Amino acid sequence: MTSIVRLQVLSGALDEGPLAYLLQIDEFKFLLDCGWDERFDLTLIEKLRRFIPQIDAVLITFPDLYHLGALPCLVAKGLSCPIYATVPVYKMGQMFMYDLFQSHKNNEEFDVFTLDDVDTAFEKMTQLKYSQSVTFTGKGRGLSITPLPAGHMIGGTMWKIVKEGEEEIIYAVDYNHKKERHLNGCVLDQITRPSLLITDTLNAEYVQARRRTRDEQLLTTILKTMRSDGNVLIACDTAGRALELAQLLDQLWADRRSGLIAYTFAMLNNVSLNVVDFAKSQVEWMSDKVLRTFEDQRANPFEFRYMQLCHSMHDLDQIASPKVVLASIPDLECGFSRDLFVRWADDPRNSIILTSRTTPGTLARHLRQRAEAVRPEARPRQRGLSGRVSRRRARLQRARRAPKE
Repeated sequence: MTSIVRLQVLSGALDEGPLAYLLQIDEFKFLLDCGWDERFDLTLIEKLRRFIPQIDAVLITFPDLYHLGALPCLVAKGLSCPIYATVPVYKMGQMFMYDLFQSHKNNEEFDVFTLDDVDTAFEKMTQLKYSQSVTFTGKGRGLSITPLPAGHMIGGTMWKIVKEGEEEIIYAVDYNHKKERHLNGCVLDQITRPSLLITDTLNAEYVQARRRTRDEQLLTTILKTMRSDGNVLIACDTAGRALELAQLLDQLWADRRSGLIAYTFAMLNNVSLNVVDFAKSQVEWMSDKVLRTFEDQRANPFEFRYMQLCHSMHDLDQIASPKVVLASIPDLECGFSRDLFVRWADDPRNSIILTSRTTPGTLARHLRQRAEAVRPEARPRQRGLSGRVSRRRARLQRARRAPKE
């Protein structure tokens, strides 16, 4: 008997909004991610809240705001089903939410969710390793889920959902097929013609510069700024891409030829010490190269020699200038990145580096659009395609699967 499969988009189609999809297989319903935006739009929460009694399991792909940001609020409103994520997504997801909460709390009255809500939500989370399958019982009888590596962030996941003897469904969003400095790429070879592929086209036309070119541009910008007695703000996330940047900068500082040894650099967020400690304990989730280096030389890539960890502006002020600072939050809407932007933006000697394309309406997005308007060459290059592919997430229609003949 062929299963009935329905997919309903709650958020994350035809725009750059947070991800939340409801996948129904017969009578069993999965919530695929439950992200939130920087504005904490309560319209999305109300939309999700209506489905809380129907949701049987939640699958989380990445630890950031766009993939699990609404989880504490939904749990506080009654979500009680099992929640599944990899071990690093569990650990780093907490760091993302702690830092986000404190970043807002430091500057304003914030009651959207509490730290207790965060703790309660993550206590309900079942932690899995890659390729570790979970089989459901009851109305989910015959269904199983398996997390597969997605790249992009440590613990990032593509979910394989299988209905025994019938359907194989792949949920893969925001994955990276390329190897990175500390991560392997996604495992496309483990996916063989699924019955249904749920994916996105957000970066379909984006052509990223070679890593060596990007590293050289970053080094040039830093050196030029610091030799002019300026500071560099790198606005980044809490515990995702920030780890790759931290590793790169520490390697550059260790290279005497770079000329950076005379200067200082720091990571500034509310949980920087915890983030680095967690990263040190998760080497097994990183690239084959990192794992071999650790096994052969007992060298942990996150045992930073030059990066200083700061938890407040007071801590940062104790570090000599000029300096490079990895500061959260990437959208510049709150957090230490915004504080430093306000402090440093008026001085032409300083540089501000934005590391991600945040959603429309944020300060970081506004600055990026202004820079692209002034310097067209700063726009992301697009690949020449025979047909036009939307830069936004593709619309995912709710559909009833026709029985196979």
